[in-house]
This record gives sequence, C-alpha cells and structure tokens, in this order.
Amino acid sequence: MGLLDLFKKADINEGYKEYRKQHRAMLIDVRDKNEYAAGHLQGARNIPLSTIDKAVSAIHDKDMPLYVYCLSGGRSRKAVSALRKAGYTNVTNIGGIEGYSGRLVK
Repeated sequence: MGLLDLFKKADINEGYKEYRKQHRAMLIDVRDKNEYAAGHLQGARNIPLSTIDKAVSAIHDKDMPLYVYCLSGGRSRKAVSALRKAGYTNVTNIGGIEGYSGRLVK
C-alpha cells in the first residue's frame, strides 16, 4: 500500500458487488438504528458503532468476510479497526452509503 492509498475513498458500489460474490459473508451497517431504518443495503445487518463490541458475541467465525459501511466512511473505518483489534481477520471498509447508486431497502 502506497501513501496515496491512505487517502483513497472506498467505493461502496464496488464493495457491495464484492460482498454479493461471497458465499458466507456478512454486511454490517454501523449507523444508528434510525439511519438504518431510513434506508440500507439489501442484506445488511445493523450493528451501530456504539455497540460494535457486541459483534464479538454475535459473529463467532473470526475469519468470516465482513463488509462494513456507514454514511460517509468514517464510522465504518473505526468499526473495522475495532473488529480487527478483536481478532477478526477478513474485514473490509466499503465506505459510505451516501455514494451508493442503487436502491435502498427500508
């Protein structure tokens, strides 16, 4: 990873496509429950950033591919860091839903 990669924004459209190709992956929306209820990606599970520590009890397979998003990418970046510190090995920040070009589920 080069220096410029640190400033590269994740593309949620590409990340969501990658998630959908996976056989046993989990899509995690770390926004609060009201944001989630207003519209989220199909298949997403809501685990707000403020409760990300509870993911450990909900997600037993630490090697399961996890795809994480929020509104703009900031909270998902923090969630990915917390999940990695908790021992999850396959965690990807796919960015912010504000950049999503598809339909949302309510």
